[in-house]
Amino acid sequence: MQRLAKKWQRAGTRIGLVPTMGYLHAGHLSLVQRARQAIGQRGVVVVSIYVNPTQFGPQEDFSRYPRDLKRDLKLCRDAGVDVVFTPGDGEMYPRWGEAPDEPAREDARPTSGFSTYVVEEKLSQGMEGAARPTHFRGVTTVVAKLFNLIQPEVAMFGQKDFQQAAIIKRMVADLNFPVRIVVAPTRREPDGLAMSSRNKYLVGDLRRQATILWCAIQMARATVKKSRTFPAVKLTAAVKKLVACEPDARLDYVEFFEPDTLAPVAEVRRGTQMALAVFVGRTRLVDNAQL
Repeated sequence: MQRLAKKWQRAGTRIGLVPTMGYLHAGHLSLVQRARQAIGQRGVVVVSIYVNPTQFGPQEDFSRYPRDLKRDLKLCRDAGVDVVFTPGDGEMYPRWGEAPDEPAREDARPTSGFSTYVVEEKLSQGMEGAARPTHFRGVTTVVAKLFNLIQPEVAMFGQKDFQQAAIIKRMVADLNFPVRIVVAPTRREPDGLAMSSRNKYLVGDLRRQATILWCAIQMARATVKKSRTFPAVKLTAAVKKLVACEPDARLDYVEFFEPDTLAPVAEVRRGTQMALAVFVGRTRLVDNAQL
């Protein structure tokens, strides 16, 4: 992959990257379209598909995360993707020093011999960083590796993972990666649920209950529209009460913060960013919006 990328660069070919963990949906494909627009018809659009083990915690859904490479490849072909990069764990995380006869486990992480990570230490502290302490270390490390391997001029990320996009932008600025980060709006289902590969887990009435995240955002927006400012602590309580109305939903966190710095605010007003995470059954969903 790296040799191919360098060959493109020598020829003056622009490279656009859409990093994914697969099980693609319309949100991913909209990023492909934006990548094509950004680099032009003569450029190369690369989609990476890799379920990155280092961004999953020990009790999270790494082993059952939805995977369907055959389906993903067809979607990429139909969307005009030029190259799909699908590395394996052994390529991304060499097993230096690992015993060759170590027994495999279903939830095993193939990274015991890997020891170099990229860590952002400010924007990653709250919200997802607090709920999933090792998550962003895995994200920044794998994205840095993808940037080194694919050498993109532009990389596309979705706004659904607002904190992640902010951290990637900070990493690029702090470490002088020659990559332009484009953050595209969240794509939603007709009932407002943010598109996500994990939506596959939502069966039966859980799918209906999952719309509580969008309902919470709409409620917060309506509150801000009525009041010039509103105490964040009161809006947090209102969101918690609303989520509790659904029998299988449980609020993990809700945060109101400045979109540029991710700093929490005491008073919510127009322009404040809202982010929340909710368990619906066993499935953990995230969403965010500007109020």
